[in-house]
Amino acid sequence: MKTAYIFPGQGAQFVGMGQDLYNLNEESKALFEKANDILGFRITDIMFNGTDEDLKQTNVTQPAIFLHSVILAKALGDKFQPAMVAGHSLGEFSALVAAGALSFEDGLKLVSQRANAMQKACELQPSTMAAILGLDDETVEKICAQVEEVVVAANYNCPGQLVISGSIEGIDKACTLLTEAGAKRALKLNVGGAFHSPLMEPAKVELQAAIEATAIQSPICPIYQNVDAKAYTDPQEIKANLIAQLTGAVRWTQTVQNMLTDGAEAFVEVGPGNVLQGLVKKVDRQAQVSAATIAE
Repeated sequence: MKTAYIFPGQGAQFVGMGQDLYNLNEESKALFEKANDILGFRITDIMFNGTDEDLKQTNVTQPAIFLHSVILAKALGDKFQPAMVAGHSLGEFSALVAAGALSFEDGLKLVSQRANAMQKACELQPSTMAAILGLDDETVEKICAQVEEVVVAANYNCPGQLVISGSIEGIDKACTLLTEAGAKRALKLNVGGAFHSPLMEPAKVELQAAIEATAIQSPICPIYQNVDAKAYTDPQEIKANLIAQLTGAVRWTQTVQNMLTDGAEAFVEVGPGNVLQGLVKKVDRQAQVSAATIAE
């Protein structure tokens, strides 16, 4: 059976995440402790015993989800036999480490740098995102293009659910126009800034040098990358797509469609939460989805 392993992004975090993995065996525990050393603070204390507020800080959230996903993938051992992998936004880094393209240490360092760079970009200009429900992608794209402020389609999550990203004024204008055009809901999100939009350019510039200096190998299977939803195994192409990812859209709907076309028979979500399983089901009701568990 061709299994696609998929890795979640920001928003999947919860207090207590990873505690079971930490207690699982010495290998998992050692990876968490190595992460504490690399980051320079005990992220495990926040993951296991912090508050929701503590976990929401971008510099904590992103490494926390990455660690949960990657250590879980490693804990699966020989059961981890991906025919293909993909990750939603931040999850792309988890997918690359799980598929052997990035080392654990390099992946964590990049995720930490990415989180800090995004935080700085958010502070440069107040910006936000909004979920648009019940309209087709083309209509949303067309209306965003009419707004004179910065506002773009950012996350193609599933048919009928597209997240837009941009300046606060741009998002407000777009939400009004999209509601008038028949959107069931135009819901502003509680996020720090306009991720996956041109407003992340300062973060992209900062992260580009770090990604270019990092060794990336050919993964053990194709990785379907966010920027164009296509499958890649070439390290240079993977790098270029990772750099483009911060200001480009997350084409998740198209990624799932392409994986299905290429023969994916089952989707296994590796990491906290079950958001991606729900999105896969909305792309294809017949798709077989499950969460990775150590006992499977």
